[in-house]
Amino acid sequence: MNPKTLERVEFAVGDIVEQADLAAIVNAANAQLRIGGGVAGAIHSKGDPELENETRPLAPIRPGQAVLTSAPNLPNEHVIHCLGPRYGIDRPEAELLADCYRNALRIAAEHEIESVGFPALSTGAFGYPPEEAVHVAVDAVLEALDRSEYPKKVRFVLYDRQAYELYARALAEEG
Repeated sequence: MNPKTLERVEFAVGDIVEQADLAAIVNAANAQLRIGGGVAGAIHSKGDPELENETRPLAPIRPGQAVLTSAPNLPNEHVIHCLGPRYGIDRPEAELLADCYRNALRIAAEHEIESVGFPALSTGAFGYPPEEAVHVAVDAVLEALDRSEYPKKVRFVLYDRQAYELYARALAEEG
C-alpha cells in the first residue's frame, strides 16, 4: 500500500448531514432509496422532497450497490446512496459490505469527487456488528484509494467516541 493512502483517511464524531466541507456524503440507504430511520432519515429529512424525486427513478437497488444524486438542501454537492447488507440475511455479508464502500468510491472516482464522508454502513438497524464491519470498511476504502487519485479525502463520520476509536485502531493496524 502506498503510504500516502493512509493520509487520505480521517475520522470524526458527528452528524453526516453537518459535513459541509465534504463534496459528497454517503447515505446508508434502503432498497427503495426513501426516507427511513438513522442516516437515511437524517439525510432525507434535510434533502426532501427534492432528494426523493431524484432517487425514485433509481430504485430499487440491491445490497452492495451505490447510486449518485445531487444533494438538494444539504451543504454538499452529492449524495452517494449505498444499500448495505442486513447482517445474517444478505449473504455474503462481508463481500456485500465491501462492495458498498468500493462502489461508492468508484462513483466518486468516476466523477472526480474530491471528498467523501461515510457513516458506519450497516452497523445500525441492519445489525452488522461494528467490530466486524470496521475491518471490512477500512480494508475496502484503503484498497480503493490505493488504486485511484479520487477522492482525495475520505472521512468516516461516526456516531460516538467508541466507534471513532474502533475505526482509528483499525486504520492504525493497517498502517
